Formats: sequence, C-alpha cells, structure tokens
Amino acid sequence: VQLVESGGGLVQAGGSLRLSCAASGRTFSSSPMGWFRQAPGKDRELIAAINWSGVGRYYIDPVKGRFTISRDNAKNTVYLQMNSLKPEDTANYYCAASNTPYSGPYYYTQDLYGYWGQGTQVTVSS
Repeated sequence: VQLVESGGGLVQAGGSLRLSCAASGRTFSSSPMGWFRQAPGKDRELIAAINWSGVGRYYIDPVKGRFTISRDNAKNTVYLQMNSLKPEDTANYYCAASNTPYSGPYYYTQDLYGYWGQGTQVTVSS
C-alpha cells in the first residue's frame, strides 16, 4: 500500500494550495481518510478527516472555513484545498487512511489511521 502526496510548496500568506493524495495497492472506498500536519517541535495532529462516502467531514477549529477535504473514490484519491493560508499553517502535511473499512460516526478518531504518506511540506511566508 502506498499513499503519495503532492501539491505542497511555498506560498505567501493569504494564498492557496491544493494537496492531493493518491493511494495504490488497495482500495480505500470503504475507509475514512484524513490529513495530518506536523510543525517543527510540535506533535502531529489530525486537521481534517472525511468518512468513506465523503458526506461526513471533520475539521479542527483553526482550519474551519479555510480548508476543504474531499475525495474521489473512483480515483482512490483524497484532496485538501487550503485557502487563506497563514504562517501558522506552515508544517509537513501527511495523508492518512484507515487500515480497516469503517462506516461509523467516529471517522475522525486518530487511532483508525494506519496507512501514511511520506508527507509534503507547506511553507507560508508572511
């Protein structure tokens, strides 16, 4: 199983980036997927998650209204659209997927996520 992120880079504050994560090796159409980030000196945190169908979406407060998670199950891909970026969004962003099918309501539970991408750096300059 492989998760490969793309779309990171350097952007000015107020700008936008769109991250993509393409999965291969198995289908994740029955599994939650999510985006985590880790800033220097901080723990990795789940910032957005999406349930298997794409209807359920979860965001932490600092990104609500600015970030949008979506998925295309036909392409086995999850996306993170990031708008109005701030310097505090600077981090390494990781795609993750649940290692088991799950259709329940707690798709944002971090313990569900067992598959990880290698990460893509996002740097927001002020």
